[in-house]
Amino acid sequence: MTGTTSGTNGSANGHAKGRANGKAGSESGGQARPMRSDTIKSGWGRAPHRSLLRATGVIKDESDFKKPFIAVMNSYVDIIPGHAHLQEVGRVVKQFIREAGGVPFEFNTIGVDDGIAMGHEGMKFSLPSRELIADCVETCLRAHAFDGMICIPNCDKIVPGMMMGAVRVDIPTVFVSGGPMPAGKMSDGQLLEIEQLACPSCGSCSGMFTANSMNCLCEAIGLALPGNGTILANTPERVALYRQAAQALMALVQNGGPTPREIVTLKSVDNAFALDMAMGGSTNTVLHTLAIAREAGVPYPQARINEVALRTPLICKVSPSRADVHIQDVHLAGGIGAILKELTRREGVLNLDCPTVTGKTLGEVLAPAEVTDRNVIHTLEDPFLVQGGLKILGGNLAPEGAIIKSAGVDPSMWKFAGPARVYESEEEATAAILSEKVKAGDVVVVRYEGPRGGPGMQEMLSPTGALGGMGLGDKCALITDGRFSGASKGGAIGHVSPEAAAGGPIAALRDGDMIRIDLDAGTVDVDLTPEQMAQRIREAAVPRRTITSRWRRRYRSLVTSANTGAVLRELEPDFLPEGSPDVLAPALPVRDLVTAR
Repeated sequence: MTGTTSGTNGSANGHAKGRANGKAGSESGGQARPMRSDTIKSGWGRAPHRSLLRATGVIKDESDFKKPFIAVMNSYVDIIPGHAHLQEVGRVVKQFIREAGGVPFEFNTIGVDDGIAMGHEGMKFSLPSRELIADCVETCLRAHAFDGMICIPNCDKIVPGMMMGAVRVDIPTVFVSGGPMPAGKMSDGQLLEIEQLACPSCGSCSGMFTANSMNCLCEAIGLALPGNGTILANTPERVALYRQAAQALMALVQNGGPTPREIVTLKSVDNAFALDMAMGGSTNTVLHTLAIAREAGVPYPQARINEVALRTPLICKVSPSRADVHIQDVHLAGGIGAILKELTRREGVLNLDCPTVTGKTLGEVLAPAEVTDRNVIHTLEDPFLVQGGLKILGGNLAPEGAIIKSAGVDPSMWKFAGPARVYESEEEATAAILSEKVKAGDVVVVRYEGPRGGPGMQEMLSPTGALGGMGLGDKCALITDGRFSGASKGGAIGHVSPEAAAGGPIAALRDGDMIRIDLDAGTVDVDLTPEQMAQRIREAAVPRRTITSRWRRRYRSLVTSANTGAVLRELEPDFLPEGSPDVLAPALPVRDLVTAR
């Protein structure tokens, strides 16, 4: 990208202006720069289109046809607490876009609340919803030729789904989430009292769960303004952020960028993972960030994540890894900018010349940041862990990778060995744990819960919660080809690849097999020879369950492994336009799952 800064003293805005002027001529020369929206609003041939646009009520007068058309991609959904207030947020954002010189048109995506979907079939629709959301974003943008977009996500799969759609279409885009809820306070009382006090307002859940992890990563990768991940919902400070986001987007549209694909690069993805390591974010962030990188055409091998972890210490622990610190405390301590600023004290941890939606480089954005509470954000010399809070594992059980939130693992479990207790579903494993069939020292194995085996890769919050409730949270490990909630902690290893449904080694396990976990070495192994493992995989029986959902059957036929971000396979790669991201390695060999669940 010619014109980008080589350090922290330049400005990414210079690049954006240079690119815009190079393409369309300088506005100071009197020549109006063409807009994408001219496709639907300019010339006599678009009179029918203009008539329909007037019918929407959005067009206030003729001058609106000379202004940029801005997509407000909202995700208001009543059943998600983090999204229940976004209808009003959308109204406010549209007002600020008007004030900044744009014409706003609002759309909505679907959303799944992982907490409400948890523990029943609904969770198997959560990860697949990410692909639907990405498709919805692309559909609305390409069908209506917008000049720019503001995305208003907040929770679960909505943030990465919108990010994937944004990098596909690659028009100027700013992300501004609805914000986190404050942490609830509870006394020793009845369940009803706890239930009434635990979630005191709308907003994303107050810990370092998937929603807040992704909203914070938006800042590090450069797609959101400072404060996006930590400013509380329904506060004047959050409203001010909406105004700033509208102004930033209009500047991006005016300058012609930088666009999402110019922002999401190998170096900025490194920055995102560095923040993830520094905060011990949800393991789901790895799944989603790999998918976003692939949509942006950025090859990002899982092994590179460990390289980031080696140079990035864990300096900020947030609930559930630390019970007394929530996302609001991170904001009061200086926010994401303060964490990243602390990381800049070690050369090579961050790439400070990456452009951001502010029009500045990341280094320029971080310049005024400072840590105001060292109890929340530690120094590099006094980290919680010398290496990052997430770790990619290998070994003969996970030849294509697995992941663990090392920030949430008791030090006594960094080396662990025990006999396997194998279950073919989350429900079967949870029932066994609660009926005391699982003993201290066991390794619980939950398989056929991966992207294809599920299908849908539901989160394993119930088994990890059951282990904790039975007093086994620091006495048993859990291994799965599924995934975990951001609220999970302990010796929980997920995303084991290849998954059981693809004939991965996890399909070979039987009760009593000795499994060895070594987080220092980054391995998870079973005491089986390659010959024994191959024979057992040939003999393995896939659980047979009927899938009634047509969408989940379609998803199963297209989804790829967790180590590639569980993206969908292309059906006709030969017809991809030149320069499109090759997200589709050949499908792994899959067993006959026609009638499997």
